[in-house]
Amino acid sequence: MNHALILPLLLPLFMGALLLFAHRANKSTKRLLSLAATWTLVPIAIWLVLLADDGQLRIYALGSWQPPFGIILMLDRLSALMLLVTAVLAGFAALYACRGDDERGPNFHALYQFQLLGINGAFLTGDLFNLFVFFEILLISSYALLLHGHGQRRVRSGMHYVVLNLLGSSLFLIGVSMLYGLLGTLNMVDMAARVSAADPADAPLLAAAGYLLLVVFALKGAILPLYFWLPRAYASATAPVAALFAIMTKVGLYAIIRVFTLVFGSEAGELSGMVDVWLWPLALLTLGAAVIGALAARSLQVLLAYLVVVSVGTLLAGIALGSEAGLAAALYYLVHSTLVAGGLFLLADLIARQRGDLGTDLISAPALRQPLLLGTLFFMGAISVAGLPPFSGFLGKVMLLRAIELGADAIALWAVVLVGGLGMLISLSRAGSLVFWRPSAEAVGQPADAIRVLATVGLLLGSVMLVVAAGPLQAFVQATAAQLLDVGPYLQILQGGAA
Repeated sequence: MNHALILPLLLPLFMGALLLFAHRANKSTKRLLSLAATWTLVPIAIWLVLLADDGQLRIYALGSWQPPFGIILMLDRLSALMLLVTAVLAGFAALYACRGDDERGPNFHALYQFQLLGINGAFLTGDLFNLFVFFEILLISSYALLLHGHGQRRVRSGMHYVVLNLLGSSLFLIGVSMLYGLLGTLNMVDMAARVSAADPADAPLLAAAGYLLLVVFALKGAILPLYFWLPRAYASATAPVAALFAIMTKVGLYAIIRVFTLVFGSEAGELSGMVDVWLWPLALLTLGAAVIGALAARSLQVLLAYLVVVSVGTLLAGIALGSEAGLAAALYYLVHSTLVAGGLFLLADLIARQRGDLGTDLISAPALRQPLLLGTLFFMGAISVAGLPPFSGFLGKVMLLRAIELGADAIALWAVVLVGGLGMLISLSRAGSLVFWRPSAEAVGQPADAIRVLATVGLLLGSVMLVVAAGPLQAFVQATAAQLLDVGPYLQILQGGAA
C-alpha cells in the first residue's frame, strides 16, 4: 500500500489541529508552520502526479478494509492534477496572507489548513458519503474564512452562502440515501458496477438520485441558475481567501466529472450520459449570463467574481461534449482559469491598497503609486483570462473550439465563446481605463509589499508556464480524459486492488 496517497489529508489535518492548540503562539510561529505545511503539499502533489502518470489506478484502504467496504482513497490522473493545482494556488495565497491579512481574525491559519483538508479530501475520496463529509468540512472552513475580518457586508454574504450550501447538503444526503437504498453501497466504483446491473424498474429512482446530485454539484460549481451567491461572497472575502476560493467551484465541476463519468458513465446502461442533455444548455447559459454580469459590474472584485463564473461555463461546455477532446480541453482550461483567477484576486487587493478609500470601485480615484508594475500585471491577467494570445487562455479556448464537430452545437459554442470573450475584453478594458488611466488626483497610497507582489506574480506567471509546458500538459490532460472515459479499469478495483 502506497502511503503517499494519504499525505495530502494528514498534513493539513494535523497542522490545523496543531495551530488550534497553539493559538496563543506568536504570529511568526503560526505563519512559519502554515507556510511550511502548505508548500510541502506541492512536492507531495508533484510526486502523486508522477505516480499517476503511469496510468495505473491506486487505492488506499483506511484500516485495510478493501472496497466496497471501508473508506477508500483513490488516485488517478484527474485527482493528482487537482491536488497539484490546489497546492500551488494555496501556497501563493498563504504567502500573501502572511503579510497582514491573517491578523484580521483569530485562527486564520488553522481554518486555512482545514479548508485544504476538505479540498484535498474531495479530490481523493472514492465514495459518495465521504465526498459529503469533505464537502461539509469545506463549508464550515470556507464560511469561517469568508467572515474573516468581520464587517456587515461579509456577514450578510456569509449568511447567503451558508444557507444555500446547507440546502445543498440536505439534497446531497437525500440523493446519497436514495442511492444507498437502491444499490446497497456508496463506494463509487462499486456503485458503477451495480448501476450497470440494476433492475430496470429502479432506473427512474436512480435517475432521480443522480439529478439531485447534479443540483448539489451545480450549486457548488456555481452553474446557472445557482451561481448568484458567488459574486457577492467572493467580492466580500479578503484577497487570499478569494484567491483560494478560485478552486472551490472546481470542486463542484470535479464531482460532476467523477460521478457522471464513473457511476453514470459508459457502463451504466440506459442511465449512461443521463445529464448530457442538461449540461450543454446550462454551460452556454452560464457563460452568457456571467459575461453580462461582468459587463454590469461596478467593482473590480465583483468583475473578477463573474469571470470565475465565466470559467465555470467554459469548463462545463467541455465536459458536456462528452468526448475525450472536449474533456481534455476542459481540464487544461481548469488549470489556467484557477491560477489566473487567483492571481487577479490578489492583484485587485494590491490595486485597492493604492486607491485610498475607493478600493476596487470602478470610478475615478487617486493615481496608483506603481501604475507601471500593477498595470503590466493587470494587462497580462486580462489578456489571459479573455482568451487572447499568447497566453494559456487562448490555448484552452482553441482546444475547446476544436473539440466540437461542425453543426448547430458548434455554431452555438463558437458564438457564445467568441462573443463572451469580446464581452470579457470590453469589461476588463473599461476597468483598466478607470483604474490606470483616469486618475482624479495625485497618488496617496504606499508602494506594494514585495512579498504580496511576489505571490501575485507567482500565480499570474502560471499562464506563461502553461504555454511553455503546453505540450506535456496537453498530453497529460489527453491521457486523463481517456482514463476517465474508460470505466473498465476502475471496475477491476473490485476484483483485486489497483488496475
